[in-house]
Amino acid sequence: MYLTKEEERIYNGELGWAKQVCMKILVKLGDLFGAERLIPIGSAHVSGVSYKTLGEAPIDFLEALASANEKTMVEATLNPQSLDPEYLRKRLPKQLLERQLDILRSFEKMGFKQTYTCTPYYIRETEKNSHLAWAESSAVVYANSVLGAWTNREGGPSALAAAIIGKTPDCGMHKAVNRKPNILVQVEEAPKSEIEYGALGIFLGKVLEDKIPLIKGLKNPTAEDLKQLGAALGSAGMVNMFHYKEDETKTEGLEKFTVEPKNITETIVELSTAESPSKPDLVFVGCPHCSLSEIRKIANVVYGKKIRDNIDFWVCTSRHIKERAKGYVHKIEASGAKVITDTCAVVTWTDKLGIKTIMTNSAKTAHYAPTLNKANTILAPLEECLKTALKE
Repeated sequence: MYLTKEEERIYNGELGWAKQVCMKILVKLGDLFGAERLIPIGSAHVSGVSYKTLGEAPIDFLEALASANEKTMVEATLNPQSLDPEYLRKRLPKQLLERQLDILRSFEKMGFKQTYTCTPYYIRETEKNSHLAWAESSAVVYANSVLGAWTNREGGPSALAAAIIGKTPDCGMHKAVNRKPNILVQVEEAPKSEIEYGALGIFLGKVLEDKIPLIKGLKNPTAEDLKQLGAALGSAGMVNMFHYKEDETKTEGLEKFTVEPKNITETIVELSTAESPSKPDLVFVGCPHCSLSEIRKIANVVYGKKIRDNIDFWVCTSRHIKERAKGYVHKIEASGAKVITDTCAVVTWTDKLGIKTIMTNSAKTAHYAPTLNKANTILAPLEECLKTALKE
């Protein structure tokens, strides 16, 4: 890789060991993926914030970086952690809270914004054609596919390094030639709900590997539909981008693949691991974190109603959206539901709360919950989730 004189000074340790480590991470990645140089980024988004998923090993490294007084060079946001400020914080063991807070203090000292969300694009508008270094798979797919930004699927360490240096290797999804579709996916029957979009993503994620699809046949998907599609694609495979507009690109010479209605139906069945009929212990929406539109929709349904006894109902979102949605949040919480920020069911210890069955409208959650949460799952549209959670 070509390094500028300033980058060489950092690489050689002239600006301190912490910057040197970060630069060496980026150069190593660049060498591995054939980058010729580093390019400036507009923002970084770091995963591996939850103590549940991060574990003990990296904590000392984070504390050492923070103690070296390194600061982020660009706007840098954080993925969900394992606890929210109020509800789960009171229900989980104190030692888990203390270790989580150790992690958060290190990130805060380095200048990371205390966002704790998987939807950083709701906090500030992401400019089209801007180069980013984001590590959350669902946000990566959404940024590339819907927002028109440019980012690879970073690992937690490389996104952290990019935040400190303010640059990322010029390779992968940062190169226009690598963003072109190389397979045409024809969906025979357009998805009719968010769980069908999610199931489509899980199905395609498993069969496409790292190919970039042009998906035809979606018929006017909403931003939330595309969010669920991208989150599922990123969860089940290594797809970092999809095209979906009919006139977006030429299709001549592309490999073709057809998605039949039964593929979606069978995927939904596979993602629902609970025996039927089964009562959930937790009804959970907000994976990825809810938009303002989704919060409004939930509030309008639950207003004036009450949550059933012996069922938890969590609506997960970011601090930013919760603050903007105060009136809707009040309506939701008056029902007995919890509007939770900073975390989500996947990255907290639901098993320690006695939760054995989770009903969700997120295919990503249904994909991960059996292993990460040790829970059975029921995948159902939002309307059915709300009907199950509410008293008649």
